[in-house]
Amino acid sequence: MTHLLAAGDNPVSVQWIPLVTTLVVFGIAFWVLAAKVWPRITQGLDDRDRKIREEIKAAEDAREQAKAAQDEFEASLATARQEAADMISTAKASARAAADELKTRNEAELTDMKQRAQRDIDAAKQAAVNELHADASKLAAQIAGKILQREITVEDQQQLVDESLRELQPSS
Repeated sequence: MTHLLAAGDNPVSVQWIPLVTTLVVFGIAFWVLAAKVWPRITQGLDDRDRKIREEIKAAEDAREQAKAAQDEFEASLATARQEAADMISTAKASARAAADELKTRNEAELTDMKQRAQRDIDAAKQAAVNELHADASKLAAQIAGKILQREITVEDQQQLVDESLRELQPSS
């Protein structure tokens, strides 16, 4: 600092020409910057701010849409699961009903077949008994005819069969 003072300059003294020139240049630069540059900077910052806000809003909207889609998907999935469970239970019930119906029909057919078989057996038994009686009465008539040496008529034969049956039946 001693070097500056040695040249004869007063550190407190003001030089007006450089000061005014500096202030005029500063004013022109400030005016140009305020009029031309600063609006572009603020407009760019405002555009950037608006763009960021729009992107945030779009992201929030997308998140809400994704949440709604996820909720809808979960509801659809729950509905599909319930429908599948209902279909399975319906199919099981239908299969059970079909099996019960088939079992009932088979039992009815089996009972019917047993009854027909029993009727057929009874009819065959009765036919065999009748045939046996007829054969026995013919044989008895032939034997009696040989014993008596005469021919027995059908009426005589029937009378003998009836008498024999009465004798064979236990008295009530």
